[in-house]
Amino acid sequence: MIEIKRYSKAQEKEWNDFVASSRNGTFLFNRGFMDYHADRFDDASVMAYRNGKLCALLPANRRESTLYSHQGLTYGSWVVPINHFDGAMMLEIWESFMTYCKSEGIATIVYKSIPHIYSPYPSEDDLYALFRQGAVLKEVNLSSTIDLRNPIGFNMSKRQQLRKAHKCDITISETNDYERFWEILSACLAERHDSKPVHSIDEIRLLVSRFPDNIKLYAVSDDEGMQAGVCMFDTGHVFHSQYTATTAKARKNYYLTALYDYLINLGAGHAYFDFGISNEDHGAYLNEGLLNQKSSMGGQGVVYSIYEIKVK
Repeated sequence: MIEIKRYSKAQEKEWNDFVASSRNGTFLFNRGFMDYHADRFDDASVMAYRNGKLCALLPANRRESTLYSHQGLTYGSWVVPINHFDGAMMLEIWESFMTYCKSEGIATIVYKSIPHIYSPYPSEDDLYALFRQGAVLKEVNLSSTIDLRNPIGFNMSKRQQLRKAHKCDITISETNDYERFWEILSACLAERHDSKPVHSIDEIRLLVSRFPDNIKLYAVSDDEGMQAGVCMFDTGHVFHSQYTATTAKARKNYYLTALYDYLINLGAGHAYFDFGISNEDHGAYLNEGLLNQKSSMGGQGVVYSIYEIKVK
């Protein structure tokens, strides 16, 4: 009943149309987003057909005998339609998918489930199917999320910081000055975390050109120019903080608190504001200081989970 086919470029429109009308797809699953770093990954995405009709798809890549729900994406999972789909069909898809993987010489599947906040409709049929397939939970990362329909608000300390920030002569606005933001971001990551941005400035520029309604930059400026910024990924359902950068001056004067207050209010109309995870070392280390910052602004725990399945 279910036929699994490997994605090809010729199916790009069919893929994108399905994502756009799906129950749990976001713009990250659009091929225009996925394929910007196609040179880094061996794409192994698959599409599931039932009686010749597309009923699910899985963004994926392969390394040797392991298939990953795509390593270049923050989250993954089977993307499914709003109607005419249930847990029984998901079980059918997984049975056919396991047979397909075995025929392709795949020994292990590493599967990222999409956090429930990103699905406008309940979409956890895959988690039941994972249980049925004997999946093992391998990694859990903790994100901090505000339910914008019932926000908790800033704690007392953050409200004090907000008042101090607004005593400074600052301006908060959307901007296209990604070059200056990337300078601040790169310096901040190198100094504080000995790391660098996942995207290069050219890559983020490309993605912004492809998804101008989904990727936007907001910044705090004073008489010395931009001092802090947040690059937001907007799925329509979730307003997600993808990159945050501050100068020493911004940290001293709590400019970021003022910027996040602005963004949380700007996100009204979305279901959630997601700050992102506070983990390192594949979830084994929790940055409690970073977590506290997000919690103090009303963020509460949502997990990003990764499972491993052995193909038998």
